[in-house]
Amino acid sequence: MSGWNEKAIPDQRGRVAVVTGANSGLGYVTARELARKGARVVLACRSEVRGSAAADRIVAEVPGAEAQFGRLDLGDLASVREFAAIFPYERLDLLVNNAGVMAMPYGTTVDGFETQFGVNHLGHFALTGLLLPALLDAPDARIVTLSSFMHALANIDIDDLNSERRYSRWTAYSRSKTANLLFTHELARRLAAAGSGVIATAAHPGYAATNLQTAGPQAEGRRGTERLMELGNRVFAQPAEAGALPSLYAATAPDVRPDSFFGPRIAMWRGAPAPSWRAPWTRNDPMGQRLWAASEELTGVVYDQLKA
Repeated sequence: MSGWNEKAIPDQRGRVAVVTGANSGLGYVTARELARKGARVVLACRSEVRGSAAADRIVAEVPGAEAQFGRLDLGDLASVREFAAIFPYERLDLLVNNAGVMAMPYGTTVDGFETQFGVNHLGHFALTGLLLPALLDAPDARIVTLSSFMHALANIDIDDLNSERRYSRWTAYSRSKTANLLFTHELARRLAAAGSGVIATAAHPGYAATNLQTAGPQAEGRRGTERLMELGNRVFAQPAEAGALPSLYAATAPDVRPDSFFGPRIAMWRGAPAPSWRAPWTRNDPMGQRLWAASEELTGVVYDQLKA
């Protein structure tokens, strides 16, 4: 694994991949590199303009690439259902749950969920469940969900998943990233119990320079904080090309195991992908099962093929 980079990605010809939030940053790099290795990639993005432009850019950068836009708003369960209903392929080999929001001012999704929990966790929970039949039909399929080293700052509050009692932007973000890992843990457990070969795994980019850091301050007009985040991206962060490597490793490397977690090698911050430390509460079976049950109830998406 030492020194692993995009050149080590195995041949992906004949495989179909969906990457959420692929119009920029980590998602774009992930989609581009999968397409470079021959995968047919669906860029699942909220904005048709930005998503279509990103797909066209991949085709221009990578001769022979197969990349197409698919409209997906993870903050709107109707959009998630529509994306899954019109998904153009019978099978899905790779789902990369990449999209997310960070440290946003308090708000709610179309369906009334706190924005960070709703987009980062519930939207991807619903999408994965709705695409599960296509994943189960593919040999050696994988589901990669992006978390963050920030998950270590907060466990979920199962009695206040939508932060209705008290809201802190960073606590809510950290809880949503813990939810991503708990989801991966419980999904891996259920897939194994069902005898499925689908691998559920997770990754994080360390500190990578993307627009994720500036979106929250921008939304609130906090220009000073936005400039500080921009400075941090320039001085301390690794580029998106490096930040995407743990996701690409989790998605394609032959030695990936269920419920594994990959991030940058150096202090979870930067460098080549490696197994990453994770908080012990992200492998808590009872909490994973409670979050799963709550997620099914909140989204209305039930994983019929994977019973507890």
